[in-house]
Amino acid sequence: MNIKPLADRVLISPAPAETKTVGGIIIPDTAKEKPLQGTIVAVGTGTKDEEMLLQVGDNVMYGKYAGTEIELEGEKYLIMRQSDVMAVLG
Repeated sequence: MNIKPLADRVLISPAPAETKTVGGIIIPDTAKEKPLQGTIVAVGTGTKDEEMLLQVGDNVMYGKYAGTEIELEGEKYLIMRQSDVMAVLG
């Protein structure tokens, strides 16, 4: 993959949604909760007003409706501003 986010944006690979069963019934993909964490796979250079604090490989937590979903080479990713990331998980 050859993608470089611009300015203060990051590209995140979301963690897979958990498969849950309720009394033997498998919940379909459309009803699954969106994961709220993932791993950063690419970062921009930041802006003159905001330096880039996040790094490739950081496990992060973000808001439920943060970012824009994109698909590259059959994989789903989120691209969002650094400010949409709520926490780096240790």
